[in-house]
Amino acid sequence: MQKKQRLVCPEKKTLAKKASIKKAITPQKTPKKQTPYTRVFVAGGSRSGLNPVYKQQAFELGKEICRQNYQLTFGLSSRGIMGAVAKGVMSEWVKKEKRIPVPIQGITTAHYKKLYPSDNVDGVKDIIISNTLEQRKANLLNSDFIVFVPGGVGTLDELSYNCIAIQDGFLDLKPFVLFNIDGFFHHLLEYLKDIHLKGFSDFIPFIVADNIFETRIAFEMIAHYCGKKKQSKHQIVNAVNKIVYDFPYVIEQQKQHPEISIATLLKNKDAILRGSQTKAKQKLEKEIETAYLNKEIARMYDRLAKAGRDTALVSHKLDQLKAREEMGRNNGFY
Repeated sequence: MQKKQRLVCPEKKTLAKKASIKKAITPQKTPKKQTPYTRVFVAGGSRSGLNPVYKQQAFELGKEICRQNYQLTFGLSSRGIMGAVAKGVMSEWVKKEKRIPVPIQGITTAHYKKLYPSDNVDGVKDIIISNTLEQRKANLLNSDFIVFVPGGVGTLDELSYNCIAIQDGFLDLKPFVLFNIDGFFHHLLEYLKDIHLKGFSDFIPFIVADNIFETRIAFEMIAHYCGKKKQSKHQIVNAVNKIVYDFPYVIEQQKQHPEISIATLLKNKDAILRGSQTKAKQKLEKEIETAYLNKEIARMYDRLAKAGRDTALVSHKLDQLKAREEMGRNNGFY
């Protein structure tokens, strides 16, 4: 007798597929450790890039992570930008006379560890070996927030994967910081805005910090607005949008009044905005708007300058192609 084929409802197929994907990106179980740290996943290149400023600023980022008493979660590499971040953490940790455990967790795959057994940062003992690349990504994303630093296609993959997982609801939304060293992420930001405006993706807000000074302020604003309790996706979106909008104002205030802590600046700002003094509130709102516009205008001028350099580069390549074509014509190739 012929066995009857079982019919499956399309909706059930979709739900089953989503469930299998969610299972695939669920972090593997690791021994529970009580840690006082905020966990920061830093995604960046295993190469250093041609401009030495990338590696220098990555090292400073590592130092700032340790100063903030955060734990660095990264893809376990001693090389390139990622190695520089980890070494920055270690250099600051040594200054604390090793009173606390090394605040670094390395996450890699068994396959990578087999290929590069010696690729590790001295002193890092907290290492998770994931079975698959998907599991590694899930463990890295188990952090409290994410910082993207200059890198190559691997870094681009991490960013794209995170955006997709959050957009499709497989992972909780969390703050994203782009450490925009020397305007590195200029083209990527324009592309992400463009695909959103054309209706191909959800809007995911990024906190863009152009230097270590701004990164430190971004860290403290994230702790102030996002780090106190479990928040819904809607609350996180509102908090990050608030950080993005108020960020330039806080940067200006910190430059003018370095003696006042960022935490105090934020409390004073929030108290005025919630208060009943209309004139003070209107004055502050105008200052925040002005600071935001000034920062965006400065960034637009910087992008125009980069666009000019891009145009010059394209023009140079065009001249080279025309010269090559002319040479071929003279040699009878055409």
